[in-house]
This record gives sequence, C-alpha cells and structure tokens, in this order.
Amino acid sequence: MTSIGGAEMVDWNLAVATATRLVRPGPEISREEAREVVAELRRHAKAAEEHVRSFTRMIPEGTRPEDTPVLVVDRAGWIKANVAGFRELLRPLLGKMQDRRAGGPGGAVLGAVGGKVTGVEVGMLLSFLASRVLGQYETFAPATRELPASADGGGRLLLVAPNIVHVERELDVDPHDFRLWVALHEETHRTQFTGVPWLRDHLQGEIQSFLDETDIDPMTVLERLREAAQSLAGGRPEGEEGEDGGRSLVELVQTPSQREILGRLTAVMSLLEGHADYVMDGVGPEVVSSVGEIREKFQQRRARGAGRLDQALRKLLGLDAKLRQYRDGERFVRAVVDEVGMDGFNRVWTSPNTLPTKAEIAKPADWIARVHRKAES
Repeated sequence: MTSIGGAEMVDWNLAVATATRLVRPGPEISREEAREVVAELRRHAKAAEEHVRSFTRMIPEGTRPEDTPVLVVDRAGWIKANVAGFRELLRPLLGKMQDRRAGGPGGAVLGAVGGKVTGVEVGMLLSFLASRVLGQYETFAPATRELPASADGGGRLLLVAPNIVHVERELDVDPHDFRLWVALHEETHRTQFTGVPWLRDHLQGEIQSFLDETDIDPMTVLERLREAAQSLAGGRPEGEEGEDGGRSLVELVQTPSQREILGRLTAVMSLLEGHADYVMDGVGPEVVSSVGEIREKFQQRRARGAGRLDQALRKLLGLDAKLRQYRDGERFVRAVVDEVGMDGFNRVWTSPNTLPTKAEIAKPADWIARVHRKAES
C-alpha cells in the first residue's frame, strides 16, 4: 500500500490490538466445556457438508469443498481474520486515498498520525462486531501463519465459538441443535463458492469496480469512522443522527455508477444470504428437531436488536441492509423453488447473467420468466 514515511492510511496492527483489547469477554465457560464446544462445532461442520450437498444438489462431481478450511475461532481470531481480509480487499481504495492526502498540506503529518487514529477507530468497530458474528465464510481470505485458507488463494469458513454459546444461552434453545443449525448456514456459503467456480471472481470484480469508482475526500470517510467509534465510546448521544440523516458508510461513497454496481451487489448478497437461510431451515426438520423453535426465537432476536445504540450502529455500518437481505433473499429462493423446483432454481448459478437483479429479488416471477421461459421458448 502507498504510504508516507512508512505510515499507512490505516494502522492495521493497531486496529487488531485495539479490537482485541476492547472486545467484550465471552460467556463464562470451563476449559473442558470449551474443548467440547470446539470439537462439536467441528463435527457439525463436517456433517453439514453432506446435508447441504444433498439438499442443494449444486456440488459438481470432483469438487472438494473440504479443501476449504473450517476454523473454530474465538473473538480475537475472528478479528485477525477479518483485518487480513479487509486489508487485502481495500488496498486499492486506501492507496488512492493515501495518494490524495499526500498532495495536501501537512500530508506527512497526517500520514504519521492519521493511520494511528484510524487504526484505533477501525479497532473499536471490529470489537463491536466481533461479539455478534456467529459464523462467516471468508471469500477473500489471504492465508496467514495462524489462519490457513484454501490453496487457490481464497476461502475459509469461520465458526465463532463464544458467540454461538452466548446466543444459544440467550435464546434458551437446545445447544446441540443450535450449533448444527448455525453450521448448516455457514456450510451453505462454502458450498456456494466451491460449487460455483466463477462466483468468487465475479463478486471480487464487482467490489473492485465499486471501489475504483470511489472519489471521496479521505477526511469524509475518517469522519464517519470517528462518528461510529464515538458512539461506541459514549461520545455521541444514542440515536443522534447527523445532518445527512444517519446514512451508512457505504451510502456516502455512491456515484451514479456506484449505485448501479451496489444494486447488483445487493442482489447477489440477498441471494446468497437468503439461500443459506432457506437451506438451513430446509435441512433442519430432518436433522435439527427443534428447528422451529430456534428459527422463531432467532428471528425475534434479529428484529429486536440490543437497544438504541446497537440500532444506531447497525444503521451506520449498513447492517440493517444485511438483515433485509436475509429476509428478501429467502423469500426469493422459496418462491422460485416452489414454482420450478430445486434444479430449476439452480439455474441461478449458471453464469453472472442468470443471477437475479435487485428488482427480480422483489419479484421472483420476473426472474423465472427471464431465465426459464426465455430458455424454453
């Protein structure tokens, strides 16, 4: 990454140190119980492979999803993995912002100080998120000494053990069923990317196109990071919104071209998240006896949030949009499967041209008409 006097736009090492220092402690659990949780999550991840493959029928012959590592991590491990991914994915954008800042007055000082300040702020945000994520398929995951990734340069599945234990206790559900239920969701994401060879490159291309279009003053982005960090630190009243109406970080960097790209990205993410929700509930009745109770309580938890501060941060970070993706995407998948069956739905994975548009996510019949009826005519 371009730097001034060796200073990066974001001090990523400081971000990791800050996040791991500030992250909330996990639930109280004995060492023996922790070992049992980790072992069970690994078993469930393995069992989920066959359940998801059988239900989705989307793994080509000869494909080996197990080549993608499954890692059971704590909150600090999740932080380190995501910093590595963010650093790689955001490298072009931050390099551009660094170059712009270098040409301004006091650029060298900003380079030395700004990276430290931003590192702390990014770390504060990561500490907030690290206690909320149950699992994650890291699509763009550079391998590190501590965190391996697939041999082709991307992909690993993370299960965050303390968060899973925390939520199963909070919901008061059967812990063994809940752990398998979570594993089914994350295994579906691994199946999506291992079973659809072009998907990772397509998604990466869209994200890079979005970042390439970004032309924004670095201080605007840093100010939004600062607002989010101040909310966490109690330096900004809960629920208070700025003059921009409380827009998310993503919404700040949209040119007309970016809005088009973001529309396509939103449609893809809605498809992926909705498909994972559909699969975890579809497989559930056969292997997770209490899936109905788990889904009902989990949906209530998603909708409820954790208070005004949590809701304000979810808006700022764009997490509300992610919740809509789960809901809208699951409705799309369910409607299509009901109409044309699982094999008919799987035409969605044929090429980027068969992915649903944002409008088609809301109107599944339009996707069916475009992809199925056009092909049959």
